[in-house]
Amino acid sequence: MSLFKARDWWSTILGEKEEFDQGCLCVADVDNSGSGQDKIIVGSYMGYLRIFNPHPVKPGEGIQPEDLLLEVQLREPILQVEVGKFVSGTEGLHLAVLHCRKLCVYAVSGTLGNVEHGNQYQIKLMYEHNLQRTACNMTYGPFGGVKGRDLICIQSMDGMLMLFEQESYAFGRFLPGFLLPGPLTYSSRTDSFITVSSCRQVESYKYQVLAFATDADERQEAEQQKLSSGKRVVDWVLNIGEQALDICVVSFNQAVSSVFVLGERNFFCLKDNGQIRFMKKLDYSPSCFIPYCSVKEGTINTLVGNHSKMLNVYQDITLKWATQLPHVPVSVKVANLQDLKGVIVTLSDNGHLQCSYLGTDPSLFQAPRVESREINYEEFEAEMKELQKIIKEATKTQGTLLPFLYEVKAEAVPSVTVKVTVQSRVTAQKPSLAVCVQAPLAVTCDQFVFDDLEPDSSETVVVSAFLKGNCSPSELEGSCVVSYNTPTGIPKVAQCNFRLPLRLVCSPAQPSKAANHKLTIDTNKPPVSFLTIFSDFVDPSSEDDQVNVLGFQFSTSSKTTLLASKTSQRYRIQSDQLEDLWLITKELILRLEEHFKKQNCKDFACTFSGAIPLQEYFELIDRHFELRLNAEKFQELLSERAVQFRAIERRLLTRFKDKTPAPLQHLDTLLEGTFREVIALADAAEENQANMFQAFTKLRSATHLLVTLISLWQKLSTDQVAILEATFLPLAEDTPELGWEEAVDAAISYLLRTCLSKSSKEQALSLSSQLSMPKDTSRLKKNITLFCDRLAKGGRLSFSTDSAAQQPAVMPDSCSTSPIKIIQGRGASQAKQKVFGCGLLATDGWCVGPGSPFYMMNGEKLSTSKELVETW
Repeated sequence: MSLFKARDWWSTILGEKEEFDQGCLCVADVDNSGSGQDKIIVGSYMGYLRIFNPHPVKPGEGIQPEDLLLEVQLREPILQVEVGKFVSGTEGLHLAVLHCRKLCVYAVSGTLGNVEHGNQYQIKLMYEHNLQRTACNMTYGPFGGVKGRDLICIQSMDGMLMLFEQESYAFGRFLPGFLLPGPLTYSSRTDSFITVSSCRQVESYKYQVLAFATDADERQEAEQQKLSSGKRVVDWVLNIGEQALDICVVSFNQAVSSVFVLGERNFFCLKDNGQIRFMKKLDYSPSCFIPYCSVKEGTINTLVGNHSKMLNVYQDITLKWATQLPHVPVSVKVANLQDLKGVIVTLSDNGHLQCSYLGTDPSLFQAPRVESREINYEEFEAEMKELQKIIKEATKTQGTLLPFLYEVKAEAVPSVTVKVTVQSRVTAQKPSLAVCVQAPLAVTCDQFVFDDLEPDSSETVVVSAFLKGNCSPSELEGSCVVSYNTPTGIPKVAQCNFRLPLRLVCSPAQPSKAANHKLTIDTNKPPVSFLTIFSDFVDPSSEDDQVNVLGFQFSTSSKTTLLASKTSQRYRIQSDQLEDLWLITKELILRLEEHFKKQNCKDFACTFSGAIPLQEYFELIDRHFELRLNAEKFQELLSERAVQFRAIERRLLTRFKDKTPAPLQHLDTLLEGTFREVIALADAAEENQANMFQAFTKLRSATHLLVTLISLWQKLSTDQVAILEATFLPLAEDTPELGWEEAVDAAISYLLRTCLSKSSKEQALSLSSQLSMPKDTSRLKKNITLFCDRLAKGGRLSFSTDSAAQQPAVMPDSCSTSPIKIIQGRGASQAKQKVFGCGLLATDGWCVGPGSPFYMMNGEKLSTSKELVETW
């Protein structure tokens, strides 16, 4: 516990959920008791006015009922409270309360009580002024050198100084070059108003100069022109380069009159003529300040509060004391309370009012002694051996797979743990690991950097994979990619793939009999019980040994049902959404292949004899293309509104800089309306982008399903399936430059004029070298229909090696569809992720053919001399 905390003498919490600011606190003998003791006056934005007279029995006590002299709720928020000689005919102190559109002056009086309830206090309204402009703050003083009374000056939000000679309104003046209001104070020594403008300049205005200017209420435009272009109104100007939080003018007996300005990062002390006496650079964010006394000739002490709950005491620029507060002060005063001089009164923005003093009362807290016990070294040694054994077993390699191994462990849905072990046979310098999954799947960390690996050493990392989005993924496969340098400086890359479990995205559910979409997969083997191949989705306590129906509930989509025929070798998959059929169909085929592979059955095959669901597939294409069109429209509208917004800004700036300002002519209203349109369009574009990503994910799932059904229907070979996937799945994601529709259309058109062409006339047709977004999807849907029709009539996906015009569209199996693969003697950097599997008409990238790699540009082979590991 620190010795240098502000010692709590008296404190209280004001109201509930009330807000306070800089001008809401004032200390003075407001009831004119003559005792020399100050009262604490607090106003809130909720309209409550409170007056306190603290007198705790012992320091640190909370509020007593008699400490609150008066509490009254006024009708409007209280912006500022001040005490001065505001009523004519008397030199007694009165309370001025500033509201947004009203100035009220009250007399505070107390009546001696004859019973135990104590004295009674009340306020009486002496006069009020209704303001024609919204007020910001006020200051008071003997303007013009008057004796025995104080005048009030109110600054409005639009830069007008309204001066009141007590009960009467004197005049109003506009400040030249005004934009935003700043702190305001009055210097009686120079009879000047001092403020800090939005230009970050301290400006001083003589009262006499303002008084003899043209009346602002009658001739506002003429007065503004005169103030800006006629007689010089500003007495002096000092540029401080930052916005000011508060400003104060003080004059003590032992110190000269000074102007103190608290900036956002600096603390300034100025002379009466605007010259800097000294400045202090602050290493914290200040919140309030007050110069309070002079204890040494020529110096002034100042209290500065900050947002770190600290109160610092400076003597000029020297820090003399620092103390901790229980809150962030927004206003600080120094008062004389109960014969105790120099009590620090602080107020926070949520109503924590505290009276404290500076002291070093020691804390009596002592830390208890820690019980000492003898160390049993034998137990420690046994525990250390056990831990070393566990570590050694965990780092053992469970196989010979190089360069690294992976292990997938299922946990509570919807996340799984992926454990990756990187093992090296040679020295690997600067190894880094990237774990890649396809959105909307995500991992907790996808990049790892290791220290240099020595031969036969390994590193293990664990990440969690989870579903991040409101749609099901199109693929459950992921990959791990390690890039490293050999001791000779040659960069190399190694890759390993893994498959996430189906339970990550769906869970067991009750089967559904009705569905909008159905498909049937035929096999050449008897049906297998789902208890065998889908054991993770079947209740192990089930009494039925032959489970032939399962339900799958996707986390973010509809329900899918899988049925096995009892009499035939067929499996049916049905769902309300076409895209939801894909993952279950793929999982069924993979698990059947794995099952019969374990049975040493080499002739197992799946076929599909139903109709290809092209119409349902075309609906997904239209939905995705419609969202792409919407994205372009939003982009155009945003560009138009942005141009309009900047044009209005330029016109407003010209008006503000003009020495003879003209009316705004509702430009501010137009600016605000345009700004709201820009925000609304940006929100709509962002929502459309999210919908487009979801639509593209569904389209990818349906495309995978279409490719699988076509390959089963036509019994395509592995090479032909690779061509089909490269044709229909050329992009990992949509971009504004290249979309799925135009890429697939170009790839299918290429196949239709080459291997699937009917005549030499079709082969002579040339394709456009530049892909652009089509006007609609009619041509794409026509080409897909024609593509399926020609396959049904005996067309085969193959390329002739003796034709120079027909470039290889698919890479060998060693690097098909993988982001990065090892090529004999060469490595590809991770930046080449978009190169492989880019499809028939790759944009720019390396492909691997027989013999050596070559470079593709819009589907044409350009060069074989470029380096494979160059920056993408």
